[in-house]
Amino acid sequence: MAAAVGERDATGARRGRFAPYGLLSPGVIWLALFFLVPLASLFQMSLSAKESRFDFSPDFSWKWSNYSDAVSHFSAQFWRSFQYAGAATLLCVAIGYPLAYVIAFRGGRYRNLLLGLVVVPFFTSYLVRTLAWRTILGDDGPIVGLLQNTHVLPENGRLLATGISVVGGLTYNFLPFMVLPVYVALEKIDLTLVDAAKDLYSSGWRAFRKVVLPLSLPGVFAGGLLTFIPAAGDSSTRSSWVAPTTR
Repeated sequence: MAAAVGERDATGARRGRFAPYGLLSPGVIWLALFFLVPLASLFQMSLSAKESRFDFSPDFSWKWSNYSDAVSHFSAQFWRSFQYAGAATLLCVAIGYPLAYVIAFRGGRYRNLLLGLVVVPFFTSYLVRTLAWRTILGDDGPIVGLLQNTHVLPENGRLLATGISVVGGLTYNFLPFMVLPVYVALEKIDLTLVDAAKDLYSSGWRAFRKVVLPLSLPGVFAGGLLTFIPAAGDSSTRSSWVAPTTR
């Protein structure tokens, strides 16, 4: 009897050791099929070369010079993409941090509603939202007309296919990626720490600068990564999506 119980315990212990791997296996298989395999295919394609301009099946030849050629030929485009992504990230911090602060500390019973409004744009296709901004910022749109009437823009001035429209579109589309991590970081802050700072004769601004801001920096860092990385990849195609319209 004791031997049977000991055997069952040993079997249960072995199963317990392999249980975490079993739980991880679906995710690992998914990542292998839909991330690692496409990534390996792209890596192979990046080291391939075409024999002629009309060769649609490049040969894999370990051509590492493709990377240096891409940097030398398209350095201006790479640099412009990083500039646009950096500007959009800074704007997302400037807009998203106060918004997350208000929702976390002043939202009250409307906190969930305000968070829902932040993510509402995700219920619409990314491409549809971008094309909507193309209509809003069009040469015959209301914003350009208003800016021309107030002489902010010259008579033939335009907003489409400019750096301002690209940064504005990136900021609009990636703002929720900044608001949500910052909100999570702010919500975890114990407000008694702020009260303790005020009890030690600290002003509201000083308490924010010494207590709230340092504790919320991890959220700002996470939001910056979630905003800058996709924005850098998206800014290279944004100017082609927000294309000039015919007058």
